[in-house]
Amino acid sequence: MIIDAHQHLVTGSQIGQYQAFLINGRGFHGKGHPGVTAETVASWKTAGKSHSELLDDVGTDMAFLSPRPYSLMHSEKPDKIVHWFCEANNNAIALAVQNEPDRFRGVAGLPQCDGAPVTDTFEEIDRCINDLGFIGIMINPDPSEGQHTTPTMGEEYWYPLYEKMEKEDIPALIHPASCKDLRESFHNHFITEESIAILSLAKSTVFDDFPGLKIIMSHGGGSIPYQIGRWRARMRGANGEETFDRHVKNLYYDTCLYNQESLELLFKIVGTDRCLFGTERPGAGSADNPRTGEWYDNTKPLIDDIDFLSDEDRGAIYEGNTRSVYGKRFS
Repeated sequence: MIIDAHQHLVTGSQIGQYQAFLINGRGFHGKGHPGVTAETVASWKTAGKSHSELLDDVGTDMAFLSPRPYSLMHSEKPDKIVHWFCEANNNAIALAVQNEPDRFRGVAGLPQCDGAPVTDTFEEIDRCINDLGFIGIMINPDPSEGQHTTPTMGEEYWYPLYEKMEKEDIPALIHPASCKDLRESFHNHFITEESIAILSLAKSTVFDDFPGLKIIMSHGGGSIPYQIGRWRARMRGANGEETFDRHVKNLYYDTCLYNQESLELLFKIVGTDRCLFGTERPGAGSADNPRTGEWYDNTKPLIDDIDFLSDEDRGAIYEGNTRSVYGKRFS
């Protein structure tokens, strides 16, 4: 079975119109109605194809759906419009799962608000996990959206969320969102914030304090595998021994990388037992690759062509590791 642990919901105009309503009114006109039904969700397409058809194109059996992160407007005010929009996105995902329960599972976006305590997300976590049957959550490590006011992920600001995740066995996909810093696009911001998150966690006692925590880093861990020598040199134990690799392997990583050499490096650095198949298809890699004639985000053939992987390695990446991480919540 091929399970894609990193995809985002294909949406239609209703979600964008609802977002515009919330931003323009800033909550003055109340919560409003997104106008999303099971039928409208089933009609949503990209490049003329439904989401399920996109899975068929590349032989993926099941995908875990979360909201499109850059759209979640975590730094907008007032906070209530962030909560309402996040709820609407999660409801749409629940409808997609309801429509095709053999193809999709839900990963909840969180109504993280710049400057607010992380506990403000708990009501939506409980609703999605307990009422809607979602299997995990998606965390934005920077709800300030590039304004440099959010504590990094190794700091105690995040501890109430980590405690809840560990106690309730809720895995989390770490995925940055939008960026208001005009020096970088949200695509650049993704990689920057993933790298910052990993370094912050590696320097912290988070996994000593929460050894059962399950965290998956998006996009192959940002720049970390590529810069591994730098961080091995800078993070040493009391006797000068290298410690960084041990910290890196507390985390899991998706395979949302669009060239074979990068995937090879990821597997060699973190180990195939820490990697979950993920493509973000459709997303940043949904463009023609002139080297292969396929879309960049048709990632499975790249993994299949890596000669040092065994059949057992590929089975773990495509299915086994994901089942292990999501455990009882995924069936």
